[in-house]
Amino acid sequence: MAGTETGTETEAEAGTVAETEAGTETGSVAETQAGTGTGTEAVAVAVAGTETGTGTETETVGESFARYPHAGYRRWRAQGGVRKARFSGAAPLAGWVVTGYAGCRGALADPRLSKDGATEAYARHEGLPTGGPGGWLTSHMLNSDPPRHTRLRRLVQQAFTRRRVAELRPRIEAHVTALLDALDRADEADEVDLIARFALPLPLAVIFELLGADPGAHGILQVRGHTVGGDGGDGEVSVPTAGVMLERLCELVEDKRAHPGDDLLSALLAARADGDRLTGQEVTSMAFLLVIAGHQTTVNLVANGLYALLTHPGQLAAVRADPALVPGLTEEVLRHESPFALASLRYTTEPVTIAGTTIPAGEFVQIALAAANRDPAVFADPDRFDVTRDASRHLAFGHGIHHCLGAPLARLQAEIAFTHVLRRFPGLRLAARGRAPEWQDNPRHRGLLSLPVRLR
Repeated sequence: MAGTETGTETEAEAGTVAETEAGTETGSVAETQAGTGTGTEAVAVAVAGTETGTGTETETVGESFARYPHAGYRRWRAQGGVRKARFSGAAPLAGWVVTGYAGCRGALADPRLSKDGATEAYARHEGLPTGGPGGWLTSHMLNSDPPRHTRLRRLVQQAFTRRRVAELRPRIEAHVTALLDALDRADEADEVDLIARFALPLPLAVIFELLGADPGAHGILQVRGHTVGGDGGDGEVSVPTAGVMLERLCELVEDKRAHPGDDLLSALLAARADGDRLTGQEVTSMAFLLVIAGHQTTVNLVANGLYALLTHPGQLAAVRADPALVPGLTEEVLRHESPFALASLRYTTEPVTIAGTTIPAGEFVQIALAAANRDPAVFADPDRFDVTRDASRHLAFGHGIHHCLGAPLARLQAEIAFTHVLRRFPGLRLAARGRAPEWQDNPRHRGLLSLPVRLR
């Protein structure tokens, strides 16, 4: 989801100087936990303290919650829709979690929930490492409030237009065809991992073409785990990886400044509004956001969609019989298994009441997009995967001023990918039926680690 504003938090974002507000360590900001997550079964919930259903106690959930979140979110919605929680595991998070659709939609657009400096404040609060390249890589609109956000988005929108995205269609189709040709060779093994061989390299190729980057940079800037090359980890970006990315992106920005071309990075450098322009740091930070959020969202969207089809044979048959259902398929995947389960971090600047629960000022808030998109108050039989339903009200791309700018590009890539894969491999099936899927152990992301399939 290039240019997403519902995208990922990174460890690198701890490298700036914002301080936590004095006197705000009253709950999720510095909660002392009692008990630990059990990490067992689908619900994977362990309670810290005494459960009363009011949402005022901090509940610690086990490591497997990120892999099987829907039962837990369903329970939290039933208890009122706002729950104070701490997610344990490889990518720990804490805060007030909003789970109902109405509450999430309202929170996404509420100016009292600030994004300005939120990740830096959280990192300091949790004692995470500071320093490093974070300041250079997080000066983008995802981490900004108005008026700075308004300025950045206005300038970026001049370069990242719907026309530019639409013009990418032939190139996306070419990348898809080339990747599927490689899979379809006579000497190709019958069993392949569709993430490693297709869902991951596709958005990387598209993003780097959009930026005008050398294809050789793919291996350097790819991120699925904590290493520069990606290792199938939890989806976050480590400080060392971010440092390498910053070096490469700065080199690319300087090259485009000296040799502009017909690409997004050159257009960002050239964007002007009322005499204003993006600084070099802002262009570099926006490129970082495009690379990280742009490929992570699309990897998850494509892989989650193919997995959903392969585990719902009736829906797969329907889409094969009528390719006109592909746009609806894409929206249903975004709803049913949202590529980002939690929106980017916010904090309250004053007391805010959501779904009847008042969250004090200075508290961190996690908006559960995955939970909102399965709220039965909005979507009938929400746990059912149905490509014919109207899923257009989903919040997978956010809502309000931070609605994802890259949503059209993510949708375009997914629709082309689904169409070509299903056409090319009519015998496509999971490599081992009944094998439990491996999901990323990260409550913010909703994506598979691998997708082993048989092509024929």
